[in-house]
Amino acid sequence: MESHGHGHGHSNTPAPLGPVAARIVIGLLAVIGIAVIAGAVALWPSKQSVEIPLPFQTSGGGAVNTEAGTVISQDIGACGSGSAGRVFTGNPTPPIGAGYECQRSIVTIESGPNAGTRTLIEIVPGPGQPDIRTGESVRLVRQTDPNGTTQYSFNDFARGLPLAVIVGVFALVICIVARWRGFRALVGLIIAFAVLVGFMLPALLDGAPAIPVALVAGSIILYGVLYLAHGVNLRTSSALLGTLTSMAVAAALSYIAIRMTHLTGLSEEQNTDVQAYIQQVSITGLLLAGFIIGSLGVLNDVTITQASAAFEIASADATATRRQIFSSAMRVGRDHIASTVYTLVLAYAGGALPLLLLFSVAGRSIQDVLTGDAVAIEIVRSSVGGIALALSVPLTTAIAAMLARPGGVGGPNSTPTATSTAQPAQKAHPAPTPQRAPRKSGRHSR
Repeated sequence: MESHGHGHGHSNTPAPLGPVAARIVIGLLAVIGIAVIAGAVALWPSKQSVEIPLPFQTSGGGAVNTEAGTVISQDIGACGSGSAGRVFTGNPTPPIGAGYECQRSIVTIESGPNAGTRTLIEIVPGPGQPDIRTGESVRLVRQTDPNGTTQYSFNDFARGLPLAVIVGVFALVICIVARWRGFRALVGLIIAFAVLVGFMLPALLDGAPAIPVALVAGSIILYGVLYLAHGVNLRTSSALLGTLTSMAVAAALSYIAIRMTHLTGLSEEQNTDVQAYIQQVSITGLLLAGFIIGSLGVLNDVTITQASAAFEIASADATATRRQIFSSAMRVGRDHIASTVYTLVLAYAGGALPLLLLFSVAGRSIQDVLTGDAVAIEIVRSSVGGIALALSVPLTTAIAAMLARPGGVGGPNSTPTATSTAQPAQKAHPAPTPQRAPRKSGRHSR
């Protein structure tokens, strides 16, 4: 009887925190979701016509039109043919006079109003010039000169088919290995791309503030991608809340870091073009938006891993307390932080290799190189991402540990004391008790 009393001693313990924590997490995610929808409505870009920047215009001031073509012959000869860039059906006219030599390529035009005809592309050999070979598919710029004559020029190599093959193999491998979840992750990528192209870029072009736009776009992407790829459950919800909080931290850190370091972004040519031709877009805001969106991938990776680790530990050991789950998952998280931080830094360094190569031959001191705008941007980007990454691990792990043990410490409806005393109680009073009852009743009958 004594042990039996201990077995029920947990009835006076406080209500388990798990269900309350789950309601709090779901409530927070619902509130954040409503705020994101309201932000998207408020920041939704207006329908406006943006003039095409000068570097992307044709000679007539319009958008660049490209057509498909295939190189059918190529040689080195004198430049100056009257057929260069013109449309013809037979052979090109010979060059006028003896000029310098060019790489001459006859290209069959395969799309557009002049499909089935040919044109001649003359390219002076030299550094940075394309090396066109017979049989290669290319893209040709089609434009009309002031006299109404159609002109063609080389634009780029046609990469549609090779890219489609590479992307197709990527999608196939993901679906084979991750199966249905991998397919849903690919759909999430499409959603993320649609959010960036359909909302974020037009909103920035509309002159909306960069930080709210990036936070709203990032939140929409996270809600769609995480729940779609990993399912609607507490595990995903804990990772989502940790990622959203870490993204907000990354936004605040990015703003502070850019203001402290006075980064301009004008060391990058594309930013200079944006400032010159799209003046309603803030370059600093563009940097901030890039920092925030760029941190999503690594944050998502870490938070999902931590949430999965916490739930798996709780599932494998039903007697583990929340503190033990948190400690075990944090050991996984520390390894993940250590590996992801240098992965993050090396990824940015790899993207800046051409720039670093130029600096290495410029004869400048290492201090000047590191504190210059171009390299400082990557240093700040890596540092901000690393800080947000490190803070996301304990935050997500704590949330997941609370949700992974819904019934209190050490089990669904028990405490460590109740568990340790209830088991001996069962062994001290086995099934023979009902067998002795008839003997007692028999003696009373006599």
